[in-house]
Amino acid sequence: MSEQKPSHEVEGIVRRAQRQDCGAAQILRRVLINCVCKTAVLSVLQIQVIEDDRANKSSEPFTTGVKGQTPPLVTTNFQVKDQGNASPRFVRCTAYNIPCTADMAKQSQVPLAAVIKPLAMLPPDETRPYMVDHGEAGPIRCNRCKAYMCPYMQFIEGGRRFQCGFCSCVTDVPPHYFQHLDHTGKRVDCCDRPELSLGSYEFVATVDYCKNNKLPQPPSFIFFIDVSYNAVKSGMVNIVCQELKTLLDYLPRENPEADSVVRVGFVTYNKVLHFYNVKSSLAQPQMMVVSDVSDMFLPLLDGFLVNVNDSRMVIESLLDQIPEMFADTRETETVFGPVIQAGLEALKAADCAGKLFLFHSSLPIAEAPGKLKNREDKKLVGTDKEKSLFQPQSGFYSNLSKECVAQGCCVDLFLFPNQYVDVATLGVVPVSTGGSVYKYTYFQAEMDRERFLNDLRRDVQKPMGFDAVMRVRTSTGIRATDFFGSFFMSNTTDVELAGLDCDKTVTVEFRHDDKLSEDTGALMQCAVLYTSCSGQRRLRVHNMAVNCCSQLADLYRNCETDTIINFFSKYAYRSLLNTPTKTVRDTLVNQCAQILACYRKNCASPSSAGQLILPECMKLLPVYLNCVLKSDVLQPGADVSVDDRAYLRQLLSCMDVSESHVFFYPRLLPLVRHASRSLPMAVRNSEERLSKGGVYLLETGLYLFLWVGANAQQELLSNIFGTPTFSQIDPNMTSLPELDNPFSQRLREIIDSFRSQRSRYMKLMVVKQEDKAELIFKHFLCEDKSASGGASYVDFLCHMHKEIRQLLS
Repeated sequence: MSEQKPSHEVEGIVRRAQRQDCGAAQILRRVLINCVCKTAVLSVLQIQVIEDDRANKSSEPFTTGVKGQTPPLVTTNFQVKDQGNASPRFVRCTAYNIPCTADMAKQSQVPLAAVIKPLAMLPPDETRPYMVDHGEAGPIRCNRCKAYMCPYMQFIEGGRRFQCGFCSCVTDVPPHYFQHLDHTGKRVDCCDRPELSLGSYEFVATVDYCKNNKLPQPPSFIFFIDVSYNAVKSGMVNIVCQELKTLLDYLPRENPEADSVVRVGFVTYNKVLHFYNVKSSLAQPQMMVVSDVSDMFLPLLDGFLVNVNDSRMVIESLLDQIPEMFADTRETETVFGPVIQAGLEALKAADCAGKLFLFHSSLPIAEAPGKLKNREDKKLVGTDKEKSLFQPQSGFYSNLSKECVAQGCCVDLFLFPNQYVDVATLGVVPVSTGGSVYKYTYFQAEMDRERFLNDLRRDVQKPMGFDAVMRVRTSTGIRATDFFGSFFMSNTTDVELAGLDCDKTVTVEFRHDDKLSEDTGALMQCAVLYTSCSGQRRLRVHNMAVNCCSQLADLYRNCETDTIINFFSKYAYRSLLNTPTKTVRDTLVNQCAQILACYRKNCASPSSAGQLILPECMKLLPVYLNCVLKSDVLQPGADVSVDDRAYLRQLLSCMDVSESHVFFYPRLLPLVRHASRSLPMAVRNSEERLSKGGVYLLETGLYLFLWVGANAQQELLSNIFGTPTFSQIDPNMTSLPELDNPFSQRLREIIDSFRSQRSRYMKLMVVKQEDKAELIFKHFLCEDKSASGGASYVDFLCHMHKEIRQLLS
């Protein structure tokens, strides 16, 4: 809490301002700034909060056995030991002690939500979820609510029955699952069974959990390469074909020693589609052209989807020939809808799920289903009609998404645009099928090759599930009411994902439908049914128990600000589809002010009105909220395109908490001369922290900037760039030279380490002080006033304080 502020100081400021003939508004602003800056030295808090959490929580493992404990921050490096609740790597909640009543929740305005990352990758020192196989009988479940066996089930009557922790229904234990109870009422085999002792585990699903009661086939990957004039000229076609020759050896597999069972197919397209027969018995690949794109069909079955090892020679021959075949093309028009339809038909014919990789360059204006027109209109920005820019042009792609999800057809889109391509519409199918959109505007082979290839490699290799359905069950008193992410829903409970990879999150909001009890707390179980890359049907289960409270102070002591901001930003970004941007921003400010006003009124000790008081675990709520308000999606600068905003809006929808954290508040590190093994301590994200004599690394989650001060020390420049003079540094370099000195080595290790933590490859940009590129860099200094009119942190704090005081008065 903030330090006490004597009221006579405030009176002194007012008297001095009156002597200088200041207006009332200026007097208020001076008072506020003085209160804000003196009470908590809030602007240094962001770094301090992160450092304190690291100091207190990184040395001991975080054990999940205690219900309702708040995990370490996402910026802290910690180890997790699963002892009955899901690891925070799988589930993070906005609050770990939730109000007992709906009235109390409404009064506080703290959102009740969980950000769930069902297939998250775990660090090497943590055990991945165990696999439980109950044979033909399948997983044990509650008879009434169908919750899966978990540590919250209470065994009774000597172990012959169990009472469900979610709905209290009593179910008989099947004979094959029976076990005696010990003197405490626990089963004697409790510690030997993952589903009775751990928060996360997997079940092998039986045929009853499969489509049409039939075990699934392994999935297929189909690569669609745009061979129109722009795609060929940019070098994209050549790069994709060369890369695929080696990348096909790294298709996903369960066992690193075994070959992947994923089959592959290849199509090229402009305004017609070219399918390729790459059957192993052929000496050369055969091309089949479908020019009637209005009614898409698959021209061949045998030889289209093949095993890589069987058909390697034919595939390599094809990938060598494609760039040559289309080298002199003059065709500039492309189709898009028929491309996805072709992939869907291929997966239907093979009776399997799978993933389409589309490499696409331009607005699809050729005559075909899903044809689009250029509707980019900067004049709509800031008006009530702005929301139309985020909505798809027609219902065609929404209907196509529905068909894709039904087949388990996930779409990943790699865009290489030189102008407007309508990302809001082209992204509909990827976003609805659990896929991803990658965007490389003004793609230049030599500058962007590294970023694109790293993204593609990770995208092809990463662990994922197919044809997935996720359901979230809760104990009596709360229920899941809203969902955010990349998925499709045909009813109010089932989240359908044609594909679900290790980077994707689904965010779930909960609301009360009854009173909760402090004694029992609240339970949540997330169950995801999916097909693995080897074709096995599985159920992954994550369980979470939180406390319930009747005192607001307990709620405010157990919140997680980073998760609240993740939820608020997703809620706000989705609202843009039907609400004017200004209304969305005002709603965010109002809800944040209500959260803090409720705390001030009900939990804080009495103090002067001139004092801004924040809950201990929400000290950073204003600084982070201001970053969300100033983001390109909600407050774009003149140079931010409609496509960029649509892309970022879609990207955020399935970000996890650690990625949204650095996306909104980038990490700024001063690079000091000693090559210590520990990371340099970050500094506040503001221009006033930059020294002309320094070099700084800024990480935004999508880019890395290396800012070089005009008076940077010669030794530092020599160690990093191999030249002692500022003027000789090449601002176009995208990778640092490998120099034989400890500092160069350590800096490159830091950059590699940052990249390994993110789902997208971060391109490095070197920014020299007072160079034109510095404007882009300064755009990410989020504590400063932004060029698009976003408030500085101190100004926003003053505004927030004023809002809180108005609510309280």
